[in-house]
Amino acid sequence: MVDVLALVEARLRSSLGEPYARAAVTFLGADRIEVLRFRGQEGRGQEGRGHEGEEGAGRDGRGGPVVRYATLGMSAHPMTDPAAMLADPVEGPRAELVLSVRAGRADTDKALRPLAVLGASPQVEGVVVAPGGSLDVGGPLWPGAPFTSVLVAEPGGLVEDLELDEPLDPVRFLPLLPMTPNEAAFKRVHGAQALQERWLANGTDLRDPARRSVPLD
Repeated sequence: MVDVLALVEARLRSSLGEPYARAAVTFLGADRIEVLRFRGQEGRGQEGRGHEGEEGAGRDGRGGPVVRYATLGMSAHPMTDPAAMLADPVEGPRAELVLSVRAGRADTDKALRPLAVLGASPQVEGVVVAPGGSLDVGGPLWPGAPFTSVLVAEPGGLVEDLELDEPLDPVRFLPLLPMTPNEAAFKRVHGAQALQERWLANGTDLRDPARRSVPLD
């Protein structure tokens, strides 16, 4: 059997460089989830394919190094529809999560455990994580963060999908876009596309760990 996680880590390294640090968390009833931290680098385009400009980079002069956090372990097993009678141990969608934030503006390293919790959610809660969905962190994403949930964006803009031998599905690297409680409530009512359009129209820097909620009136 192919070592999926070894291939996933190799893809992350080739796309993001060598990890600066890593932490592992093990949850009852789930395999170990690691979170890898990649050194700050200049932002380079959109985090999710099909959302040009949503990061706000280049539109208002903001920039600076961006630190990346990526889960490793979530893709070891395919995600299963919670309505399915039996979990397929081979076929089904596989994914890892990637969070990008501007370095040095908040204690974002404390987000490692919440990210590991989200990475374990398919095993622990039977959740299928897919673009357009939202994940609740259950508290601030890091100490003092104005974000308690994340929007799952389209993959392909930062780390390309990892193709696996059939019948295994490819591994998708899903960007996470932090949401304030007001933004999360707006998304629940109006949908992910409407929220993304608000971000785009306001030139929102979604990598700013201290940003305020986008105007929603």
